[in-house]
Amino acid sequence: MARKRPTAKKKLRMAFIGAGGIAGTHMRYLAEMDDVALVALADISEDAMARRAEEFGIDAAFTDYRKMLREVKPDAVSVCTPNGMHARASIAASTAGADVLVEKPMAMNAREAQGMIAAAKKSRRKLVIGFQHRYDPRTQFVRNAVEAGQLGKVVYARVQALRRRGIPNWGVFGRKDLQGGGPLIDIGVHALEMTHYAMGSPRPVAASGSTFTYLGDRKSNVVSQWPNWDHKTYTVEDLAVGQIRFDNGAVLSVESSFVAHIKSGAMGFTLMGEKGGASWDPPEIFRDDAGYMVDAKPNWLPGGRAADCFAVKMRNFVDHVLHGEPTGAPAEHGLMVQKMLDGIYTSAEKGREVAIK
Repeated sequence: MARKRPTAKKKLRMAFIGAGGIAGTHMRYLAEMDDVALVALADISEDAMARRAEEFGIDAAFTDYRKMLREVKPDAVSVCTPNGMHARASIAASTAGADVLVEKPMAMNAREAQGMIAAAKKSRRKLVIGFQHRYDPRTQFVRNAVEAGQLGKVVYARVQALRRRGIPNWGVFGRKDLQGGGPLIDIGVHALEMTHYAMGSPRPVAASGSTFTYLGDRKSNVVSQWPNWDHKTYTVEDLAVGQIRFDNGAVLSVESSFVAHIKSGAMGFTLMGEKGGASWDPPEIFRDDAGYMVDAKPNWLPGGRAADCFAVKMRNFVDHVLHGEPTGAPAEHGLMVQKMLDGIYTSAEKGREVAIK
């Protein structure tokens, strides 16, 4: 529980690298905070940048984020670019003396993620990863049960991030050269990070996986939520499945797809332990009690299913930087998640299990 913040005398001067949809979400929450000032914005698209600057009253706008960092010297930066720019923008911001919040996934690969951590440490700046689902009350409920020993040793986790037909028809989500992958690195990372967090963040040691592309790279006439994606530039997987082994003996399996032929989409995880188990949605604990098998669910959770975990994420970042609160999503967690993603993709390419160093 965060301690009560003192009356703010100083405002955190926030700048943004990237003006796309996720940047607008960051700005919307930050603009409501009395201890934050939105001071600058950088994007290669002048039109997108102008619209966003006008929407939030940001006076300083740049097409070169390095020039923005030199001239504005912000206290903190939100990196809201496509994945391929996360590392360069984050390292530049850290080196310029700014604390950084970088959207998920942390980077294109673990090598880039390690470079980001090294730059932040060298500059003595904070680096936080945009993992909002760990702030979800359901995740916190399961995490607290694990920490309290109600599940005993967690031995297995099943993770799902599945859409029946949900290839994004905006942005560059279908381009491996700019994103690093498809559904696994885009939506699978959400389910993977909150599961790993709920388990207690064990260290991954090996990965195996397979990827399949069977729909995204061709034109489809099927009515869907987001039709007419750019199938000609689609170079990522439609479905990724994998398994991670951890140093404590636990195993995690993950399934992630933009276009799975299933009854309906799925997002969440289940845990199985030696003394009990847990599910994320609905949030429940399964254990033995007084000689009976018992299912326990919370009577009340803050915000319920509609809880705004993104708002908590943004508030936590500001509290971490400005008021010294602990971060809920440290860069080291982002690196472990990145290594798991890398491991599954590498295993799929090589056709065998790979070690995670």
